[in-house]
Amino acid sequence: MTTAQIKDKQKMTQQRKKTLTILLVIILLSGLIILAWYWFYGRWYESTDDAYVNGNIVQITPLIDGSVVSITADDGDLVKQGQILVALDPNDTEIALQQAKANLANSVRKVRSLYRTVDSYQAQLNSSQATLEKAEQDYERRKKLIAQGAISHEELTHSRATLQEAQANFNSILQQLQSNKVLIDNTKIETHPDIVTASAQLEQAYLNWLRSDLIAPVSGYIAKRSVQVGQHVEKSKPLMAVIPLDQVWVEANFKETQLQYMRIGQPVTLKADIYSDVVYHGKIASLGAGTGSAFALLPAQNATGNWIKIVQRVPVKIQLDPKELQQHPLRIGLSMDVEVDLHNQDGAVLTQQSPATPVFSTDIYHQQLVAAKNMIKQIIAQNANTDK
Repeated sequence: MTTAQIKDKQKMTQQRKKTLTILLVIILLSGLIILAWYWFYGRWYESTDDAYVNGNIVQITPLIDGSVVSITADDGDLVKQGQILVALDPNDTEIALQQAKANLANSVRKVRSLYRTVDSYQAQLNSSQATLEKAEQDYERRKKLIAQGAISHEELTHSRATLQEAQANFNSILQQLQSNKVLIDNTKIETHPDIVTASAQLEQAYLNWLRSDLIAPVSGYIAKRSVQVGQHVEKSKPLMAVIPLDQVWVEANFKETQLQYMRIGQPVTLKADIYSDVVYHGKIASLGAGTGSAFALLPAQNATGNWIKIVQRVPVKIQLDPKELQQHPLRIGLSMDVEVDLHNQDGAVLTQQSPATPVFSTDIYHQQLVAAKNMIKQIIAQNANTDK
């Protein structure tokens, strides 16, 4: 081997060592960078793209059967709470309401007749009692007179017969009074069972009449309209939905291995595919009480010989900033990228208190019976004509 060859070989060896050294330094630096990233950032954040917008889907369902005569809102329309969405043919419910009114009026008159019958029997009983007392006095007086020989036995016998007749008449009237009085004891006309029953029937008929119009329980946007004019709809069959887009949240499905340090109240940043450059802010509202597979229609059957472990996912509810939602509205079902900041771990893993107020409610049904009750009072007043 010549001197030149030896020098070339030494040069290549040195070059190889230099290259390996550089690669080793790069690997070490990369490892240090990754380690530093994990230590100062990565271990404090958990992220997932298995997240979707969720919200309250308020189904509009009829409470009575009927035929649709008009539809006042279509998919995508904004509706206000209390607005009529679908109208059913009201003829049947109007007839039933008139029948219920007539039934209540007849019931009031019948009950009023019961009170008057009791008053009549009471007057007859008072008169019969006076007749009985007079007959008793006459009989006792004649018993004394016959001992003195002042009257005949025939007169005494006649007096006894009169007393017995008065007693029988008194007992008959008393029995009739008691039989009728038991029907009205401890009641007024308004509280009589027959009137209460007829009033309840009128209230139900009035509600059915009101329910000919399907109204929006909340304000929101119409979705999934399936009803058509002329269609005969059945009770409890969904016709459309109202979605209040100001009350949406994100449901993020994290792996069970990501939940160790997650707590309620931790801050979250989110991005939606629909607004790629918009960052939403929120916080964890709750962690699910079970994995998604546990509530599946067909839960996994793991008690088999061939079993493969699959990392489960748990839904985490994230509440969004209402102001950001107002500026950039989200639709139910949209995909989201979610990142949770784990620095603050003072929160609870599970909710510790029950909600102090309803989570979601409507008040449109609270006053529906007011008009019916006023109608009942008016019918009773018109047909009672009594202070009882």
